[in-house]
Amino acid sequence: MTSAIASLIALVSAHPGWAYATIFLAAMLEALPVAGSFVPGSTVILGLSALIGSGSLELLPVLASAAVGAVIGDGLAYWTGHRAKRAILQAWPLSAYPYVVARSEEFFERRGALAVFLARFVPPVRAFVPVTAGALGMPPQRFFPINVAAIALWAPLHVVPGLLAGSALKQWGTTLHHHLAALAVIVVALGVVAFAIRQYLHRADDPKDRIKDRIKVI
Repeated sequence: MTSAIASLIALVSAHPGWAYATIFLAAMLEALPVAGSFVPGSTVILGLSALIGSGSLELLPVLASAAVGAVIGDGLAYWTGHRAKRAILQAWPLSAYPYVVARSEEFFERRGALAVFLARFVPPVRAFVPVTAGALGMPPQRFFPINVAAIALWAPLHVVPGLLAGSALKQWGTTLHHHLAALAVIVVALGVVAFAIRQYLHRADDPKDRIKDRIKVI
């Protein structure tokens, strides 16, 4: 995976115009149910954001590409759930991930609107909460303001660290794709933040335990 991302960064370094489309697609696909569990969107956005520091890309278009991609991805997932209702949670391909779907449903039922905001920072729930919110009847006039606010924070948190890493590497006089270790450190740091949020969410009530209790009752 690391070598593939390194090759992608090297490619768009030679063709910077492709980077914005790649960031858009990475953010959109990462937001879709199931696909978001496999697409390393955050890593791609971090890596390509480092090209801002080298002067190959511009900050505002990168932020816009990431944010718009995330809004469209979350929006597609939400409207799919909103139209299909709860039945979509038991339909393929979501039926292949019963634990994650059940966890997302528990998360949404316990946290409500806050779940929409926090889920954007916690994979793999991030890819399942929007469709769950739609399926469980959250009104669009409530979902989208919260979702857009979360993305407005999420995008800079992914782009700015990459920018800083790229600027540092440029000052060191080195090339980006030879120093993915620096980007890996940033990814780990974001992972720690996501883990801290997850631990906070589980402190009051562990959804996994609640699922087990529900199974025992049945």
